[in-house]
Amino acid sequence: MLLERVTWVASSLLGLVLLAFGSFGVSSAAELKSLHAQNLLVESMDFMDKIYDRDAGYLYYFYYPLAAGQHETRSSMWYATGLLQRNRGDDVDQAVRIIKNIIGDQEKNETLQWFGDYTVYPEQPTVGHGDYKPVIYSSWDPNWRGFIGTNLIVIYEEFGALLPGDVKQLILSSLYNATVGDSYRVGGVDDDNLYPSYSNPAIMRAVASGWTGRQCGDANMTAAGETYAREVLDLFDRNQTLSEFNSGTYMGVSLYGLTLWAKYMPASGSDPSVMGVHGARMIRQIWETAGKMYNANLGNLAGPWDRAYGYDMNKYVSIFSLYIWTLVGKESTPGLSSGQTWSMAHADDFEYAPLIAVLAPFHDALVPKDTVARLTAFSSLEGDGRDDEHTYMHTASAFSPPHDLAARNITTWLSPELTIGAESFRESIVGGPREDSSQWNPAVVQWAHSSRSATHPSSNSNSEKKKKSVGYLTLYPTEPALDAEVMPGNLNLTYPNGNATSSFTFLVSANPLGSAKRDLASLEEDLDGVKIGVSGSVHPVPIISFCGLVGGSCKPIHGFEFWNFTYVMPANSTAVPNINLAINAE
Repeated sequence: MLLERVTWVASSLLGLVLLAFGSFGVSSAAELKSLHAQNLLVESMDFMDKIYDRDAGYLYYFYYPLAAGQHETRSSMWYATGLLQRNRGDDVDQAVRIIKNIIGDQEKNETLQWFGDYTVYPEQPTVGHGDYKPVIYSSWDPNWRGFIGTNLIVIYEEFGALLPGDVKQLILSSLYNATVGDSYRVGGVDDDNLYPSYSNPAIMRAVASGWTGRQCGDANMTAAGETYAREVLDLFDRNQTLSEFNSGTYMGVSLYGLTLWAKYMPASGSDPSVMGVHGARMIRQIWETAGKMYNANLGNLAGPWDRAYGYDMNKYVSIFSLYIWTLVGKESTPGLSSGQTWSMAHADDFEYAPLIAVLAPFHDALVPKDTVARLTAFSSLEGDGRDDEHTYMHTASAFSPPHDLAARNITTWLSPELTIGAESFRESIVGGPREDSSQWNPAVVQWAHSSRSATHPSSNSNSEKKKKSVGYLTLYPTEPALDAEVMPGNLNLTYPNGNATSSFTFLVSANPLGSAKRDLASLEEDLDGVKIGVSGSVHPVPIISFCGLVGGSCKPIHGFEFWNFTYVMPANSTAVPNINLAINAE
């Protein structure tokens, strides 16, 4: 049952009144001043131009799994942003058409839980009709209000001068309804999980409510946005980290949302916003942590990862990688330097690029210079110098109530060709705060393969500098509590509440082309580029299987094949489950 609600809906009369309110940002379609951002815009638009259906006014559904002729809503709005920035030929007309299509399909029944939401794809049946059940994050996605709603804010602020008056009115009315609908969301109610610790939609929700309330002169909506923002900020300021920690995809979304906080919400004057006051600082502090977690030699954020859509950023598109592109260029961007974006896992996130590019001139100016330097060359934390012989430890903490029973303590060791990272936790569920074991990676090892090399992503195309491909080992979570110890070349994991039925399951990358060994039977003898010795209270002989594209005991995860090494406890053991990995790069 839905909670009893007091709702308010934007009428056409109200929409006319809203046009009298001014914009809080700069409304222009200026050329992008950053060459890197301009290049990202051009390449992403070339990518999307090929899948735009001019007859329908939507992008085709380039999403996993691919669909036979269907279109997609959210990415179409991202494309509209790029069209307005490019502003060539009939780009503006097509953008207006897309905006009208998407808003026209917005849910209008204020009694429904998904009121104000946008369709996942325009051909889908009416949610709740007959056998088409209203399944959250499936037949309807509440986060679409945040993704599409905040995108409409960017369009209104950046390109308002290009839009007809009726379209600007339509945008404000749509945002009003989306914000009302988003107010229905309560973590733990109606299968919803929007808590302040769900960082990326919580950040978008705050700015959508605060900005729309100010534009519409609605004090309650404005105050709600400030409350949402304060809840996010209070969690962030515990450790200067996002609750949704170190996610290549969703850290990128959070940075996008915080850019809107900093750029469009007032930081001073008679009525400053907590978002305007703190947004820029939060962006800087997130990047300071990300810079220390990033290994430019491997082209990866070192683990652990709260949420990941892959185990090697050179092989899947992460939104964080799009930021790297705007900051230091395509040639230094993991995976994307080859130009074969369509062949990568999670390639649909490249459709997010126009938003990143448009906001890059403002956002990129906030990133610390020493962090930018770390995106192109591995650096120790000793002083300002760079020395490929140095290694370092980085510690952090994050907290995601209500699922975290205590703060998660994170330790990562980084060296030029090997990283080890893990977090200790006590959770009320299995699979991390989002309850998804396929995304949550609480212990991760990455290393450089020794067999096959390719052009280094941080080198220019004429350079002879080479990059080894990357191997990985990640713990698949099966327990609600873990004690993790990370030391140089060592990972020690213990299940404090485990028993004789507990097991440690590791997903391990296959060796690359050119390796002497194709089949894995031992972590110590068969991995390309690293030797991993195993000890502890577990049985020393693992259960090994393969999870492949066309065979094996299970399916790939996020498009990544892997070997499954599972270490069980000896029969009738009374010991605390523990495994120690001694890791040596070759």
